Amino acid sequence: MRFSFGQNLSQKQSQTMAPRMIQSMEILRMAATELEEKIEQELIENPILEQHTVDPDSTPEEKPKKEKEKDVEQKELVIEEGDNANNEDDFERLVNLDQDVPDHFDERPRVSSNRVQESGDRQHDLMANVATRSETLQDYLLSQLGEREVEPDVMKFCEKIISAISAESGGYFKASLTDLLPLDASPEAIELAEIALAHVQDLEPKGVGARDLKECLLLQLTLDIENYHSVHKLIVDHLDDLMHNRLPVIEKATGMSIEEIYAARDELRKLDPRPASEFADNFVAVVKPDLWLEQDDEGKWVVKMDEGPARNLYISRYYRERLKKGKATKAEKEFIKGKISSAQWLIESIEQRRSTLLRVAQAIFDHQSDFIDKGPEFLKALKMDQIAERVGVNLSTVSRAVDDKYIETPRGIVALRAFFIQGTQTDAGEDVTYNKIRIELQKLIDNEDKAKPLSDFEIMNRLKNMSFDIARRTVSKYREKMGIPNTRQRRDYRAAKK
Repeated sequence: MRFSFGQNLSQKQSQTMAPRMIQSMEILRMAATELEEKIEQELIENPILEQHTVDPDSTPEEKPKKEKEKDVEQKELVIEEGDNANNEDDFERLVNLDQDVPDHFDERPRVSSNRVQESGDRQHDLMANVATRSETLQDYLLSQLGEREVEPDVMKFCEKIISAISAESGGYFKASLTDLLPLDASPEAIELAEIALAHVQDLEPKGVGARDLKECLLLQLTLDIENYHSVHKLIVDHLDDLMHNRLPVIEKATGMSIEEIYAARDELRKLDPRPASEFADNFVAVVKPDLWLEQDDEGKWVVKMDEGPARNLYISRYYRERLKKGKATKAEKEFIKGKISSAQWLIESIEQRRSTLLRVAQAIFDHQSDFIDKGPEFLKALKMDQIAERVGVNLSTVSRAVDDKYIETPRGIVALRAFFIQGTQTDAGEDVTYNKIRIELQKLIDNEDKAKPLSDFEIMNRLKNMSFDIARRTVSKYREKMGIPNTRQRRDYRAAKK
């Protein structure tokens, strides 16, 4: 039975499929860092497999051998059923290769000094972008408390409160004081807890330790703030009305003019609803791109791939010589054959991955060439089956190839999946991406009458007049994803009075 690399398999077929075939598909799916971990593990478990920066059998006097090109992508992996399921043919092929071409396993493409330098520069840039971990919120608060004269019992409870405050929540104290007290707490203990909370809420950043948004904003409010009384009134009584832009309701309830409400709201917006968010652990793992783009002499963007540790794998000459010269015992032969087979399949699977990634990525950029010169808004509609047809592989192969893979471009590091863009057609039959629709939607919002903002239904009709056939619910979905408020929330009541 033969399966092309990446072909969809039924459940029954996958159950009888050789583990090495599964390994090949899994290696294609792996991200660069995952593959490096896989190689490290294999080097530990398989003594036949070795890793060197240069051919271990070469000498300084030897001239570089002509690189042999292997069309690994077109090769089919053979899965035997029945009596030959132990894959004897694979072992025989490996031994024969060793006899016919003694250096077959050791001859690997050599990495030039320039390529080594380029790879090192890229690694340095990636490491330089790793965010350093700063002081935690708890450490910062405790250090401030240490500079104050606080009663020991109060200090002990302050520490309990601080331990319950999360920087990820913005610095709010989500628990209640009773949660930190025993069930039979005395009134004195409850009073001590209130004193401790007041100490914590007096620390920097202002607003930390608040139990809700209203308390957080009031903790930041100072008497010297402009329009203090109006801002205080809005926080205490009309936060929900502000959030929903119900300014006429506030006008009627408070007697403030619309202009006064806007002025107070502007001051309120200077306060921080998440005062401790800067202490949140925003450490993001650095994305290691598998690929990068270079321009050739004709100005075409060509996809390149870092050789990396995967290109420095060899099968031990010592064990092959021991197997070929008959020095090994029967048990040793079986062991060596199995390990050689496993190592060779790993190497071939990695070569398969490299070839597939290069071909898929190049096909993507041949289609999306405007991305580099003109920007993301000029991405064209593209589906995975188009790339699968162009490259000549199965759709599932393309899906695995782009999964968690990144490419370094002049416009930054971008996920390969980001270049697959859904789209629609205009009445004239022109393909239009949804990115283009979102750009036009933003233009409509930017140019609308702020006194009478467009409804989603009106936006839909205007887009249809531009030949974009889009439903109202789709307009709402895009608007929400773009962070654009609804019609009522966008209304400017000052413009309505002009």
